[in-house]
Amino acid sequence: MQGEEWIVEGNVWRVGDNVNTESIYSTQWHGKKEVVLAHLGELVIPDFPKKVKQGDIWVAGVNFACSSSRDVASLLKEKGIGAILCHSSSRNNFRNAVDAGIPCFEIGDEVKKISMGDRVRVNVRTGEIKNLTTGAEIKAQPYPDFLMETLEAGGVIPKILSRKSEYKIKVT
Repeated sequence: MQGEEWIVEGNVWRVGDNVNTESIYSTQWHGKKEVVLAHLGELVIPDFPKKVKQGDIWVAGVNFACSSSRDVASLLKEKGIGAILCHSSSRNNFRNAVDAGIPCFEIGDEVKKISMGDRVRVNVRTGEIKNLTTGAEIKAQPYPDFLMETLEAGGVIPKILSRKSEYKIKVT
């Protein structure tokens, strides 16, 4: 994928400030992954688990995925979300997103230019974001090369496995 454009385009699923991980991945559904995915996000957006489409964009306000270190980023990716845009993210969530291979851009107050249902295009390599509904353009800080490599590999585990011949220990 390196050198090629990496465009994510989809409809926006928008939540507000301080949305914690438990609101997205409720303990009441903890267990089998298919059950978790069937209810993912429904406490904050009731229609989300039934109507999300591959490549849609999750947009949040300040302090997204605060509280526990529950990995909602990988579940959002598995549900079809192609990128996360937020004012700010908890450090755990940001790292979980990179580790899962899902881009998470912190765009500060620019997030106010994106509303529920808007159609948005994200160039993951350049950080260029365009709201196709309103025409608003946002420039996010691009990922440094070492994090982009992890995202391009599909996450930290695929990256490690793709480079296992470089390790002195045997990885199976």
